[in-house]
Amino acid sequence: MSKDVAADIPAAEAPAKRAPLNKYALACAILASMNSILLGYDVSVMSGAQIFMKRDLKITDAQIEVLAGIINIFSLVGSLAAGRTSDWIGRRYTMVLASVIFFAGALIMGLAPSYAVLMLGRFVAGVGVGYALMIAPVYTAEVAPTSARGLLTSFPEVFINTGVLLGYISNYAFHGLPVHLSWRAMFLAGAVPPVFLAVGVLAMPESPRWLVMQGRIGDARRVLEKTSDSPEEAVERLADIKSAVGIPEGIADDNNDELLAIVRKNKGTHGEGVLRDLLLHPTPPVRRILIACLGLQFFQQASGIDSVVLYSPRVFEKAGIKSDANTLGATISVGATKTLFILVATFLLDRVGRRPLLLTSAGGMVVSLVTLASTLHVIAQRASPADGATALSGVSIASVLMFVASFSIGMGPIAWVYSSEIFPLRLRAQGCALGTAMNRIMSGAITMSFYSLSHKITLAGNFYLYASIAAAGWVFMFCFLPETRGRGLEDTEKLFGGGDGVEKEDGHGHAESTELTTQ
Repeated sequence: MSKDVAADIPAAEAPAKRAPLNKYALACAILASMNSILLGYDVSVMSGAQIFMKRDLKITDAQIEVLAGIINIFSLVGSLAAGRTSDWIGRRYTMVLASVIFFAGALIMGLAPSYAVLMLGRFVAGVGVGYALMIAPVYTAEVAPTSARGLLTSFPEVFINTGVLLGYISNYAFHGLPVHLSWRAMFLAGAVPPVFLAVGVLAMPESPRWLVMQGRIGDARRVLEKTSDSPEEAVERLADIKSAVGIPEGIADDNNDELLAIVRKNKGTHGEGVLRDLLLHPTPPVRRILIACLGLQFFQQASGIDSVVLYSPRVFEKAGIKSDANTLGATISVGATKTLFILVATFLLDRVGRRPLLLTSAGGMVVSLVTLASTLHVIAQRASPADGATALSGVSIASVLMFVASFSIGMGPIAWVYSSEIFPLRLRAQGCALGTAMNRIMSGAITMSFYSLSHKITLAGNFYLYASIAAAGWVFMFCFLPETRGRGLEDTEKLFGGGDGVEKEDGHGHAESTELTTQ
């Protein structure tokens, strides 16, 4: 590649002097990301509710397994619809819609008189979860300034973990109620957050990138001026977005009719033809971006995180902790650990970068899963379950905590951060929707097969399987995911072969220029 071409590509480094955190962008990211509480709460509250549902409704482990995991399959409806919906009505109103749908689902589950009605409630709540899971990181990435995009775009995962912790606390708080009331109270408590979330989202501005796609350049400029680190950055971000949409320089910001005509001619305003360009006729860079997104979302869930969160009471029971109070109390430590380490990750993303955290995370997950599986295997082989149970129980709990901590410093937040960064503007919403769909499919497959696999290959065998998948994920991320730290959203496509050139990292993390290849 020529020196002139290489000089045109920005280095993948964060600014040497960090700008103060933009408080308006921070507030927008927090409000948008709070929708993710819904997913975390729903997953973890089911871990405790299933104990009492099984006794009250007289249902089997197989029915519990389906009920617990099916919400991830149902959420496909929401996540796939959210891409087109957010392109049509905007990112902000899509978040309001997510809250309304989840509120209805929580009410149906809490008041359900039978297994069939519970399943209906899981479907409705799943659609709301799918909407929330997809739209929060997209909106945050589009609002955040480049200097803090990693920090702010990791907020959805922060609030997922907050929801997980709240779900565990709800389990413990209501476990003393009569059996027929305890699990209902746990679900009904989940109807409270969506009310406040829907109201809070209405105070947020619309995404500047969506506004440009609607020809509303003046509105987009005002949002960018509030969310950028400097007036110069606001001008530069707007110019990049207009270029990505295909709007030439020199057209007045208030000439909406002409702007809309240009956008519709060049790209479309409501996501027309996007799935065709993603799936049927992708360019080589888009194909690589899609594989990176789908692969990262696959490994995030296939390594077993939702099984650990959802079935941790059963894991702790097998490890020798028997009472409901002690089991549910131990799960609170899981939620607290996830929340603590995700906060650590948010402050490292824009300092250390995405790749080092991803690789460290996957490595820690492999070690902790192998340790947990080996400990459970030893416990299962003992003639007397009480023999050495205290020490082995301690190792099991420590392994679970190490696993969720490792997940939270990398794989948890960065799957969403990375996916929302790498797609070109026109493909971003629906590309992220496909990534979310992959995430939910794998979460459903993992959680709906946990009991069945445990019966066939043992509980220890389950975790050995998750460890092997996490190891394969480490190889995938090392070989296939370039660093995106410090790059503008309109620039990340070059990392996958878009534009005139690309810099990629060598095996030691140093940037080096290479010729682009096309296939």
